[in-house]
Amino acid sequence: MVYFSAPACGVCHVLRPKLEERFAENFPDIKLVHIDSSEHPDISAYFSVFTAPTVLVFLQGKEFARESRNLSVDHFIEKIRRPYEIMKS
Repeated sequence: MVYFSAPACGVCHVLRPKLEERFAENFPDIKLVHIDSSEHPDISAYFSVFTAPTVLVFLQGKEFARESRNLSVDHFIEKIRRPYEIMKS
């Protein structure tokens, strides 16, 4: 999971710990990476990230899910659960 944020983004600061906790509980094999878009605009541009927060999830090296700004943590977890479990079985 790649979490893109910005220093002035209030949503980013609230959402990140919730996502990190839920991913650790549900998907222990998915590595979590945080990128501050203001410090790494080149990486943000490479992934076509133009708003904060944006969350990307890669499964088997391919982008599987992308959500930006107003996302439901529960919905996002459920979106990833089945393919993750299939991959792990």
